[in-house]
Amino acid sequence: MSDLNLIMIGNGTVAALLDRNGRYKWACLPDFCGDPAFCDLLRKDTAELPGYFDVILEGHTHSEQSYIPNTAVVVTTMHDGDGNAVEITDFAPRFKQLGRSFRPNMFVRSMRPVAGRPRIRVRLRPARDWGASGVETTRGSNHIRYLTTGSPMRCTTDLPVSHILKETDFLLDRPGSIVFGPDETLAEGAGGVAREFFEKTTDYWREWCRYLSLPFEWQDHVIRAAITLKLCNFEETGAIVAAMTTSIPEAPGTERNWDYRYCWLRDGYFVVAALNRLGATRTMEGYLTYINNIIAGANNGHLQPVYGLSFDGELIEEIVDTLDGYRGIGPVRRGNQAYEHIQNDVYGSVILSVTQVFFDKRLKRQGDESLFHYLEPLGEQCLKLYDKPDAGLWELRGNAHIHTYSSVLCWAGIDRLARIADHLGLEARAAYWRGEADRVRDHTLKESFNDNRNSFADTWGGDAVDASLLLMLELGFVAADDPRFAGTVAAIEQDLKRGEYVFRYVKADDFGEPEKAFAVCTFWYIDALVKLGRRDDARAVFENMLSKLNPAGLMSEHIDVDTGELWGNFPQTYSLVGLINSAMELSKPWKEAF
Repeated sequence: MSDLNLIMIGNGTVAALLDRNGRYKWACLPDFCGDPAFCDLLRKDTAELPGYFDVILEGHTHSEQSYIPNTAVVVTTMHDGDGNAVEITDFAPRFKQLGRSFRPNMFVRSMRPVAGRPRIRVRLRPARDWGASGVETTRGSNHIRYLTTGSPMRCTTDLPVSHILKETDFLLDRPGSIVFGPDETLAEGAGGVAREFFEKTTDYWREWCRYLSLPFEWQDHVIRAAITLKLCNFEETGAIVAAMTTSIPEAPGTERNWDYRYCWLRDGYFVVAALNRLGATRTMEGYLTYINNIIAGANNGHLQPVYGLSFDGELIEEIVDTLDGYRGIGPVRRGNQAYEHIQNDVYGSVILSVTQVFFDKRLKRQGDESLFHYLEPLGEQCLKLYDKPDAGLWELRGNAHIHTYSSVLCWAGIDRLARIADHLGLEARAAYWRGEADRVRDHTLKESFNDNRNSFADTWGGDAVDASLLLMLELGFVAADDPRFAGTVAAIEQDLKRGEYVFRYVKADDFGEPEKAFAVCTFWYIDALVKLGRRDDARAVFENMLSKLNPAGLMSEHIDVDTGELWGNFPQTYSLVGLINSAMELSKPWKEAF
C-alpha cells in the first residue's frame, strides 16, 4: 500500500494530511509554508520522535475512512478485535461569520464511541524547527499550551487534560473533542465549539458544491478535485500552492524531490481556469489580487516563475538535516531554487489568468481599460522573450533552450491582449497586438515544427517531443483539424507513452532519465484524443487514471507505470486540474443523459 494513501483537511489557511488511521502525518503552522508541526511524513522511524497527532485504539485491527460527501470533513472509524469501535471526525473550520470568511489556523478533532467500550490513548506531539525537537508545554484547567515555532498553539479539550499530557489509556464512554488552534480562550467549552464549527463547516462546503457546474459523469471525482484545489488556495493573499508537501521524491532512490509549498504563476493559471470552468470564480478574483501585487513589486518588469504565499521573492533552497525524508529517501528541501530560473512562459500565463475578468459578467470586478494597460508591459515582455532561451516548463536546471511551450505561451499572452483590446473597443491597440501575435505565431510555427518527424518539437530546431506540446490546441495555437497537431500526438505516442501513461519527456536531464509518468501529461493526452475524435481511446485512458487515485480521491505528481503507485508531492494541483478538465471534455452532455 502506498504511503501516499492520505486524506486532506484544510480551510484556506492551514491544511493537514492524515493517514488511514487518522494520524496527522503532515501539517505546517501557521500556514502552508510554515514550520511542519506534524512532520511524520518525512521521518523513517517515528516511534518516539515528535511530529504527529493520533488516537490509539487498544487492540486495533482495522479502520474505515471517508469524507462526508461534498465537504472537506473526514470521518475515520477504528475497530478492535472485540467489537469495540471509535469514530473520529477531523476538519479545519471554515464558514461565514460576521460578514467575512472565518478560517483560523485551527484543527478540530472529535471522538465518540460507536460500538462497545473502546479504550483509547491520545498522542498530541507537535514538533518545532523542522522536527529538531518537541515543544514545551504548560497546562491550564481545560487546555494545554504548546510553544510551537512562530506562535504558541493551544489544545482545548473536554477530555481530562492529564490524559492527553500523560498519554494515558482510558475508556471512551462519551464523546470528546480537541480544538487545536491559536493560543486563545474559546467562547465556550471544546465540545460545544466543535459541534458548532462542524455544523457550520459542513454547511459551508455543501453550499459551495451546490454552485459547481458539474459534468454529468464522474461528479464525485470532480467535486473532490475541486474542493482540494480550493484547499490549496491561501485565501489571505490569493496565492495557490502547487502542493502541500515538500520532498516527496518523484521515484525511489532519486534526489528529484522539491518543495512545492509555493505559488507558481503558471500553475495558478491552470487552477483558476479549471475552477472557472466549474463556475467557482472567486478563487480567480483572489488570485488576481495576488497577481496585481506581484506585478506591482516586479523589478524592471521581471517576473519570477514562483513566489511565496505573501509575495516573497527569495525562496532560498536549503537542505534540512533534521528529517530523514519520505521513506528515508533524502534530502529534505526547504525553499525552491526555481525562483531564480528564467521561464519565459510566465508572462503569458499571467495574462491568461486575468483574461476572463474582461469577459465574464458574473464577476464583481470587471476588467477595464486601466487593467488592460497594466497588462500591456507583460505583453511587451512576451514580445521580447518569445524567441529567447529559458529553463522551460519543466524547469531544467542548467539546460537552456528556446522551448516551444514558452514561445506558445508568449504568443497566447499577446493574442489575449489583442482580444481584450478589441472587446474594449481600443482599435489601435487591438491592431497592434493582433499584428504582433500573428508575427510571433508565424515565427514559432516555422522554427518549432520538424518536417522529418511531422511533429512540433520541444525546442526550436529540435527533434524530440515533450508532453507540453499537447497544450498547443488548448491554448488556441493550432486547430484540432491541423495535421501538424495530429502528427505531434502520434510522435508523443511513439516517444512518451508507456502503457496507458504519458511521460513529460524521456531524454536525460540534470538528474538522469525520468522514471515515472507525470500524471497531468496523461490527462493532456486524454484531452487531445477527445479533440481528435478518438473518444473511446480517451475514455479507456481516463478510467485507468481514475483507478490510480488514492482511496480519498486524491493524486500526487507522478505514477509508477508498472505498479500504479503514487510518487511526488501531494496532493498535486496540476494532476487534479487535469482530472477536472478531462472529465468535462469526456462526459456525455446533461441533455443526453435522460
